[in-house]
Amino acid sequence: MLTSERLRNPALFDKIVTADKAADLIKDGMNVGFSGFTPSGYPKKTTLALAEQIKNGKKCSINVWTGASVGPEIEEALAEVGGICGRAPYYAASNKALKKGINNETIHYIDCHLSHFGPLVDYGFVGDVDVAVIEAAAITETGDIVLGPGVGNTPIFAKHAKKIIVEVNTSIPLSLEGMHDIYICNRPPHRTEIPIYHAGDRVGSPYLTCGIDRIDAIVESDILDHVRNLTPPDENSMKIAENLVDFLENEQRQGRIPEQMLPMQSGVGSIANAVLAGLAKSKFENLNMFSEILQDSVFDLIKMGKITKASGCAFTPSPRVWSMYKEDPELYRKALVLRPLDISNNPGVIRRLGVIAMNTPIEFDIYGQANSTHIMGNSMMNGIGGSGDYMRNGYITIFSTPSTAKDGCISKIVPMVTHADHTEHDTMVFITEQGVADVRGLDPLQRAKVIIDNCAHPDYRPQLREYLRKAKEGSGHEPVDLAHCFDMQLNFIKNGTMRLD
Repeated sequence: MLTSERLRNPALFDKIVTADKAADLIKDGMNVGFSGFTPSGYPKKTTLALAEQIKNGKKCSINVWTGASVGPEIEEALAEVGGICGRAPYYAASNKALKKGINNETIHYIDCHLSHFGPLVDYGFVGDVDVAVIEAAAITETGDIVLGPGVGNTPIFAKHAKKIIVEVNTSIPLSLEGMHDIYICNRPPHRTEIPIYHAGDRVGSPYLTCGIDRIDAIVESDILDHVRNLTPPDENSMKIAENLVDFLENEQRQGRIPEQMLPMQSGVGSIANAVLAGLAKSKFENLNMFSEILQDSVFDLIKMGKITKASGCAFTPSPRVWSMYKEDPELYRKALVLRPLDISNNPGVIRRLGVIAMNTPIEFDIYGQANSTHIMGNSMMNGIGGSGDYMRNGYITIFSTPSTAKDGCISKIVPMVTHADHTEHDTMVFITEQGVADVRGLDPLQRAKVIIDNCAHPDYRPQLREYLRKAKEGSGHEPVDLAHCFDMQLNFIKNGTMRLD
């Protein structure tokens, strides 16, 4: 039951409707912006009601706009009934119906650097925001919104929305109030620098400015975010973390990183979470994060006193971490800052702060190009997300991944990536459980040698070296043997392995 603690102006109670009534506001072909980020702080009741209406005959297929991936109550529920005609700017492979629609071209998908999509909407380049559906912890006396744990592109969607639906979720702790820092950049030619000079700087408002008159419907919800406990670190992940810490400590010894560690960014997923967790055993203290997503390890490191400030676009707490948070919310409230996506991923701020960027690719090749999105070059696995924002602008950019997949049957270091999201111009350091390849300042052939020797699994080094030898029989600055690459790919398709025997 919604109370004055959640709705702080009596006029707001007159706007409460059923999820069905709210779903009536969403029509066929609309662009609908949803709050939330990987999958945290996203609305649920309205889209479940909309999916049921479509199942019962309503003609409605919409463009789903978000910050990143959201939960199954949006992506799966609507994709399963043909309710999504377009998707931007990111989706995750765990949403199988959406993945199928994207790869069979029944859903038009725009893969986009996450820092770019908010401005694209703000400048009117991709069309109107017909409806914004926003999950909130509360609405203030003046109609401003207390967001949940995922900000994403919500401020931009709300700024431009013709209609606004707010789902007030009573499961969101009210202690999140004050954690947000909502700042919207001016449009050119009036755009100025974002005045963030330290990871914890606050430059905006703790509330999303909205106004009572702009809210068209309020839906009560208590559905929890669809977040599960992450896979515990395995042997490879722990070894990657050790190699990362050794690399960072050596950078400090060489004077290339200051004594007080620069802010760090970490990508999404179990491997990224495990690598970040490795910092617990390091000598580093008073760490800062400037990232888009704050996963479980960040909360563990805050509790240990290792991290003092963590800035992000969202935090995605597993049930274990929610329990930790509720035990001492003030500890995390002091440490965490949640920002809009085009601020957390802003290239200028990333470069100014000197962020050390750490992300996980699907594969990378011997010349230092990385694939973050496609399997075999054509099947979309997941969007590029924010990795490009950080990898193109970080002080040091690090890709970390196990050297093999499928129990060692597939090498993740290949002669040529089947899809290049990050070129050799964007990458600096690669880390696997085998070791570290620092390719800064190296030419293509030097990079290839270091990557093969230091990062590839020993079982695959002979094939990669043989490929490089054949490629060098030709000429060129970055020699490529397309026929040999093609043979290796055919063998992969036939046998499910990168071996040439």
